[in-house]
Amino acid sequence: MANEEGRTIQDRLRKLPSVDELLKHPQIQETLQHVPRKIVVESLRETLESVRHRLLSPSDGPSAEPPSPDLVVQQSLVLCAKKNAFTLQPVVNATGIVVHTNLGRSLLAEEAIQRLQMVCRSYSNLEYDLSRGRRGSRYVHAEAILREITGAEAALVVNNNAAAVFLVLNTLAKEREVIVSRGQLVEIGGSFRIPDVMAASGAILREVGCTNRTHLHDYENAIGERTRLLMKVHCSNYRLIGFTAEVPLEDLVCLARRRNLLVAEDLGSGSLVDVSPLGLPREPTAQEAVRAGVDVVTFSGDKLLGGPQAGIILGRQELIAQCKKNPLTRALRVDKMTLAALEATLRLYRDEPTAWRRIPTLEMIARPLETLKEAAHRLAQGIRDLNGGAHQWDVHVLESTSQVGGGALPERNLPTFVVAVASPRWSAARLEERLRAHNPPIIGRIESDRFLMDVRTLQKGDDEIILHAFAALAA
Repeated sequence: MANEEGRTIQDRLRKLPSVDELLKHPQIQETLQHVPRKIVVESLRETLESVRHRLLSPSDGPSAEPPSPDLVVQQSLVLCAKKNAFTLQPVVNATGIVVHTNLGRSLLAEEAIQRLQMVCRSYSNLEYDLSRGRRGSRYVHAEAILREITGAEAALVVNNNAAAVFLVLNTLAKEREVIVSRGQLVEIGGSFRIPDVMAASGAILREVGCTNRTHLHDYENAIGERTRLLMKVHCSNYRLIGFTAEVPLEDLVCLARRRNLLVAEDLGSGSLVDVSPLGLPREPTAQEAVRAGVDVVTFSGDKLLGGPQAGIILGRQELIAQCKKNPLTRALRVDKMTLAALEATLRLYRDEPTAWRRIPTLEMIARPLETLKEAAHRLAQGIRDLNGGAHQWDVHVLESTSQVGGGALPERNLPTFVVAVASPRWSAARLEERLRAHNPPIIGRIESDRFLMDVRTLQKGDDEIILHAFAALAA
């Protein structure tokens, strides 16, 4: 009996097509036109091995039938697509978080994208002085526009804001004391903490005041022979409320001038426009810090500013010159793509209304509530129109809140409208998983066993992608 079963299984195994035979299949031939042969062959072999394993399984072997060549090809093509897919890919952001760190932070303005394409398609004067016909500096490309917009004497761009803070401290305060309020020793994303960045830079941290209250005399009493810099860190990703006190920036500058010290301010998310007219808390701008007389200001390029990932350093001419000469600057430098996108983004700030219209981060933050409501109802109706057969989507438009994200404006949300979908077929978690597996993936959130999609962060064409995904699920 056992021998008979063994012969039966062997007969089934012999019926399986070979890799060479499958390579002649029309769909495989078509796939070979745009997928490397190595990946196609690996996918076919792994699929066949999986089938053999199933046929030889004690539980499935006696009754399992070998799949047809067409089915083997279909399974191989699915595996082939996974192997050939990019790991970094576009997604639909339906979370309502505008500056979503996990989803790539800020979207670039169309002007920045066009500039990127232009610079990447050809050689450029990245480090070539066209007027003198000799080697130049890459940092001039963003410095001029930063000086124009902010009023700073000089500017330097590095690869992110943590690097900007690190470079400033290492250049200006290595082996010297830096005085910081205890209430400003923040931790940013990825568990990077200001004390750790400071220690790595070689500067010596001197904490003053209490968590909730720090006064000018706390700074003054802490100044000693080794003190070099007074530092203010903007708490962009949290707020202290209640019985609190912090020293105004102007007072810190006055104290530093009297004691021949430097003042640095880390603005974190950074902003070049006032967001308070939208009903949001007022965020300090880089221009205000420069006008207050701060010696060095640092902030991010890919958060509220709405540009590419970068760390921006503004300040006095001689101090920025010292930072440029630091050997670490080469390790932290930005490439031509960052400079091209950043310069194009910054040029939009020459006219503030244009910045609000053209920079996606600002445009999403400022989207009118009525526009969001109309968009939500259109999307909801589109999903309802897919109802039919055994599958019915339970779809509602609800009032909710969006977030600015990116560690900015943590205590104030933006009113919005969301499309909430429930299914009798799947739980919200299962629906979320299926939509996340769609190509491109659709990322939303779950509340009260419903899958929510916030229209604030949807881009042009995302509605069609979402409707296509729901149509596929209904089928």
